[in-house]
Amino acid sequence: MKAFHLLLTIAPIALATPAWADTAAETAEQSASAQEAPASAQPQREVFSTGVAKGRDILDSAISTSSIRESQVQKLGARSLFEIFHNIAGVRSELSNGEVNNNVTVRGLPMASTGAKFLQVQEDGLPVVEFGDMLTGGADMFIRADLNLAAIEAIRGGSASTFASNSPAGIINLMSKTGDVEGGSLMLSSGIDYEEYRADFDYGAKISDTLRFHVGGYYRQGEGPRKVGYDAVKGGQFKFNITKEFTGGHIRLYGKFLDDSTPVYLPAPMSLTGTNDSPKYAALPGFDNNHDTLLSRYHTSNLTLDGGNNVVTNDLREGAHSKVKSVGVEAQFDIAGWTVTDRFRYSQISGRYSGVYPAISGSLATVAATFGGPGATLRYASGPSKGQLVPANANGNGLVAALMTSDITLNSFDNITNDFRASKVWNLGGGELTTTAGFYKSRQSVDNFSTANSKLSDIVGGGNAALVDITTATGVPLSENGYYTYDGTFFGVYQRRALNVDYDTNAAFGSLNFKTGPLAIGGSLRYDFGGANGYVQSYKLSNNPGSFTKDMNGNGVISAPERKVGFLELGNPSPVDYTYNYLSYSVGVNYRVAEPFAVFARYSRGARVNSDRLLFSSAINANSGSLANREALIDYVKQAEAGFKYRTANFSLNGTAFLANTLEHNSYFGPTIDRKYKAYGLELESSFRAGIFSLTAGATYTKAEITNDKLDPTVIGNKPVGSPSLFGYVTPEISTDLFSIGANFYGISSRYASDSNLLKMPGYVLVNPFVQVRPVKDLTVSLNVNNLFDAKGITTVSTATIPANGIGTGTVINGRTVSASVRFDF
Repeated sequence: MKAFHLLLTIAPIALATPAWADTAAETAEQSASAQEAPASAQPQREVFSTGVAKGRDILDSAISTSSIRESQVQKLGARSLFEIFHNIAGVRSELSNGEVNNNVTVRGLPMASTGAKFLQVQEDGLPVVEFGDMLTGGADMFIRADLNLAAIEAIRGGSASTFASNSPAGIINLMSKTGDVEGGSLMLSSGIDYEEYRADFDYGAKISDTLRFHVGGYYRQGEGPRKVGYDAVKGGQFKFNITKEFTGGHIRLYGKFLDDSTPVYLPAPMSLTGTNDSPKYAALPGFDNNHDTLLSRYHTSNLTLDGGNNVVTNDLREGAHSKVKSVGVEAQFDIAGWTVTDRFRYSQISGRYSGVYPAISGSLATVAATFGGPGATLRYASGPSKGQLVPANANGNGLVAALMTSDITLNSFDNITNDFRASKVWNLGGGELTTTAGFYKSRQSVDNFSTANSKLSDIVGGGNAALVDITTATGVPLSENGYYTYDGTFFGVYQRRALNVDYDTNAAFGSLNFKTGPLAIGGSLRYDFGGANGYVQSYKLSNNPGSFTKDMNGNGVISAPERKVGFLELGNPSPVDYTYNYLSYSVGVNYRVAEPFAVFARYSRGARVNSDRLLFSSAINANSGSLANREALIDYVKQAEAGFKYRTANFSLNGTAFLANTLEHNSYFGPTIDRKYKAYGLELESSFRAGIFSLTAGATYTKAEITNDKLDPTVIGNKPVGSPSLFGYVTPEISTDLFSIGANFYGISSRYASDSNLLKMPGYVLVNPFVQVRPVKDLTVSLNVNNLFDAKGITTVSTATIPANGIGTGTVINGRTVSASVRFDF
């Protein structure tokens, strides 16, 4: 950890957005086209447009912001969107499931569930989905970063509470190129030590003086960063937009088609020994969950029931399969001194989400006795050794896992959104008064079906894990083809579930900002109201046993696992029918002390409406669908922040002190949460450039605790699960016309594996070096290494203490991967 503390010592002398770079934003209402800009003797004005009423220089705004340009993204070597987010100060992103459906939060706000509960991820100024923590439907499932990306803008806290719904922690906005910079690129990429082949392209141009377009996308295929034995990465994206400019504004039509599959790396077995305070995490013989997964070429299908209780065989190789078809319109025009902007988008979203999760990992003898009694035997049910006894020292570890196969169909996550706003600047008392008013409306569908099967598998890497059958000492088979039951027996509380609910979100908002000389004072309000309507299905809601006997394989014989088949009560749905409303506000003051220096302060109250996480909990009346516990629906976040911003031509330093109080209600497969949190800390970001050398960095210190818990008072005063004291990044770089060479370092300090604060997850540093060579004009050859030193970065552990058998289950960041690319610009 000495290296990590050194990293954070360096961090205050660098910044996420270099002061010499062009801003990504054209205006508050226009999407941006980020581009390289030369260094100059004077600092450039940086206009920021995300989560504010009107774009203005960040030194005149009482907000904490960061931006990342597309050219920077290409150097980071990130394998997922949330790895890019590592390079935004104050943003903590946690890779827990592979490339998608990961976790992100801001500063010290809790990460009590998966996804982005308090943060909104946007694409071109509108949310990708209304709720960023929908189960298996997080925002990163339905968005990809490619050559279409111009820049990423992020606002933390501040006016995010009032200029977007369900986003009290902040907004991260991915902004597309719009053709204002003519030309394009073709980039071919390949993994060097792993199989993934990818082609990216983009092109933008002017059709006339007032008409321009941009198109781009990618296609990829391969096994992915871990060995699974088949092509787990497959698919691509295509985006386009066309913009017509006219006096006082523009109108833009855009669309996206995404059809992409990526593997789901759910928690997997690992060696976990030592003590709770000083644990030792290591690879198992034959299985290293830095590089391996229990996904396998010998376990590619799943026999189950669909949402109509019909027998189906699903392809587990789909992993996280995302399908998005979207079309949108953005219009801006001036009327009588008012700047009017409207953004509209309709997205048709569907897909699948499947993976395997070990409930128990133990020795052959232990697992056989647990599920089959004394003298039970295990035989391979798939793979090259099918039918043979599993040897006691199988794979060098002699271990078997009781797996849950999670298989979820995303029928519809369709989203329709419109954001209308109008702004005008008035000359008043020698200053400028900016007024903004608007209305936001969205309709979010959540229609999915969740099923789970229980199977047995050996534990081995390389995509070679095989299913296992168990037989009693007297020869009675208790499983068939690896299936122990056709439901979630190994996890007990996991039920087959279906839901079909539409969420209606409406918000009226407005703001006033008065600027006179160096002083700017502003405030904003947002009134959200809406509701949910639909139904849910689960045997738990009607106290039905939840399983029945069914001949799943159609052979006319009922086997042991076919006596326990999970099903849905199709004729007995439980309604969902409720409404809500709440008020958010934000006030701030900014003082430009001098041309390069400003100070600011802000206080905000925002909120997040809980969605599908509460549907099967006691918060909703199962008979009427109304709210049985109205307090559980809306989680408020109150934040105070104060800071400074300093910017010259070659150096920038921003600092923000923050305090946040957060309510949290959550429920799905795990225990229900009803608690309060408090967090305070300091966030720093900075940049420095001297000749061919540059350095960017950010660091965040957080002190967080659980201040109240209505269900488990023993955790009051503890740190929230996974909450670090320190995290941050540093990126030094040397760049000339011929080459660029550097490395991106990301570090995080130790955290607790549970709210009980017993078992620790060690901190780690992720080192990602990069080299770009430009031998001739418009040609760039790149080499990127992700996790150079093969750090075992533990992100979750499925136990609160050291397990007695020394076998733990958890998620680990990917091990070292090396990729190369060649890019042609034209």
